[in-house]
Amino acid sequence: MCAVFGFLDYKGKTSNAVLKKLIHYLSVAAEVRGTDATGIAYVRDGSMVTYKKPKPSHKVKLFFPRGTRSVIGHTRFTTQGSEKRNCNNHPFEGHCGKEAFALAHNGVLYNDRELRREQHLPTTPIETDSYIAVQLLEQGQQLDTENIKRMAGLVEGSFVFTILRNDNTLFLVKGNNPLTLYHFPALGLYVYASTKSILDNALKKVKLNGKYSEVDVSEGEIVKMSSSGNLHKSTFTMQDYIHTMFNPYNWNYLNYAKWWEANEREELLLEYCGTFGVSEEEVELLLEVGYDPDEIEELLMDTAAMEEAINEAKTLLQCEA
Repeated sequence: MCAVFGFLDYKGKTSNAVLKKLIHYLSVAAEVRGTDATGIAYVRDGSMVTYKKPKPSHKVKLFFPRGTRSVIGHTRFTTQGSEKRNCNNHPFEGHCGKEAFALAHNGVLYNDRELRREQHLPTTPIETDSYIAVQLLEQGQQLDTENIKRMAGLVEGSFVFTILRNDNTLFLVKGNNPLTLYHFPALGLYVYASTKSILDNALKKVKLNGKYSEVDVSEGEIVKMSSSGNLHKSTFTMQDYIHTMFNPYNWNYLNYAKWWEANEREELLLEYCGTFGVSEEEVELLLEVGYDPDEIEELLMDTAAMEEAINEAKTLLQCEA
């Protein structure tokens, strides 16, 4: 599963203490999509800084200095590359010419090995499929929308990429994975997370002043947000990766993806549902009546909706009996 989250504070009106609190609660809320590792990246004096640990976010103290204008974050559910080797965890750092950047990815890429061979990319100790996106971007001389568009059009799989450049320009690249972006115009603040429920759950704890609106981000869009708050959208064409998954030469990817979807995601829900006051039996009940893991994740963030779903599931099973 995994989750991405972060902010861009383009007016500097929000205190460092509030922004730290925001990142803390975003990361904790994002645990519902991954607890194997947690990391953030930010800009300090024109240089990229990444901090990541192979631990769930509630066990990691996420620090960034006063004056930080943007942070990208990630909570990881391991699919490829052990989280115990911290180089496999997100965010990843890269360089395009003189520009530095950090990238975090939510999803699974299926053609990383083929791209490394076809694009003559160097071998790397990083085992995570996501790192191929960094290597593709590093082929360009600039970290800009055109370079990102090329990368997004080459990778096959499911993805949302968040990319922070060392001038505090933030790029959100939406493939077919979820992403929600809020804008607080009075504060001069953009806040994003993988799902609306993660975002809303965190904001309940922080209580930012001022009204906000949701910025629509569609599949196949790149959202560029400058350090001054200017927002620009462009589009890219996604690869149709279904043929790759069913290619006989890639049967191992298909089996791996099916195994991950069918087993690991449900096991993760069962393991951590207690954190939200929901029992394993109640989650199994929802799975039995047809809820999928994504729907249950959303329900975990909404106590009233979860109670209603559980009661309806019990009623349905009683009627069938």
